[in-house]
Amino acid sequence: MSTPPQDWRFPPPPEGSGPVSQPISVAPSDAPTAPKRARWPLNLLLFAATVWSVFEVGQVWNGHADVPGWRGWVSGWPFAVPLLAILLCHEFGHYIAARIHRVPASLPYFIPFPKLSPFGTFGAVIVMPKRIRSANALLDIGAAGPLAGMAVALPVMIIGLVYSNVGPRSESGFIQEGQSILYWLLKRLVHGSIATNQDVFLHPTALAAWAGFLVTFLNLLPFGQLDGGHVAYALLGERQNRLARFAVFVPLVMVAFNAWVHVRPIVLRGMREGFAQQSWLPASAATVWISIFVLLWILRGVSGANHPPVDDPVLSPKRRIVAIATLALFVLLFMPTPWAVF
Repeated sequence: MSTPPQDWRFPPPPEGSGPVSQPISVAPSDAPTAPKRARWPLNLLLFAATVWSVFEVGQVWNGHADVPGWRGWVSGWPFAVPLLAILLCHEFGHYIAARIHRVPASLPYFIPFPKLSPFGTFGAVIVMPKRIRSANALLDIGAAGPLAGMAVALPVMIIGLVYSNVGPRSESGFIQEGQSILYWLLKRLVHGSIATNQDVFLHPTALAAWAGFLVTFLNLLPFGQLDGGHVAYALLGERQNRLARFAVFVPLVMVAFNAWVHVRPIVLRGMREGFAQQSWLPASAATVWISIFVLLWILRGVSGANHPPVDDPVLSPKRRIVAIATLALFVLLFMPTPWAVF
């Protein structure tokens, strides 16, 4: 994910004397500038904390939570290594594309989140302090992260599914990961037809790939400064700003959908049998989308729903195909219920 630190609802005047036709930044001024402090130690520290946190979570997913010390921590590698590889490729996809187009960009700031996150991290962000000048550069930078991450996540998912088992679905006491079209197709490819009363019990490596699918899906939401917002604006221009005003409310529609599917049956059973006997854990299916809505609302307040303008709005024909394919990937990864506990 890439994001600027400024509030882009009031975009700054373009640097230089006028619009540029190539996806490069304006030549630097000859005026002396104050030296910038290197921030890479902070990037490195956050990445090291994220590695520790993800390996710790991986130890739990690998069934070795009771193994003490270094040996137990290292046992989390079947989950931690592929997930970190996916996140690194995603973020450096953005970073390398920005460097190619000479757009100033920070190294990735990884976000460790031990204990409370099922993955040990909230991903990472790259800060780009200046406006991207052309639609071509915007598309390259916005799409490079999701496509690079998925280039790793797809083979990792297939490998993980090979090591995963198919068994009877539990009635209660289990976590149901989100289902998407692409995920369903890959499960069908590896395991064939799966009976309705059965499911795939994910190997930690498959779970890491699924987490990569989830991260990519969330980043491709066509809103604001998310990757999907970059791609959609490069393709649609100012029309994307009108769509983004409605996109922030899509999570509320999905909250209503999940409440109807997962919460309504609990209420109906409670009315017949008494609410004291009912488990409200399935309501977690709706709370995930509530969290997504809060995130989009915060992003709207920080950087606005509108995307920063570009000086050159013309998208090349090949990049137009890439933009359409990237947004199609969002559809393939869309999860109506990203996470639920039963």
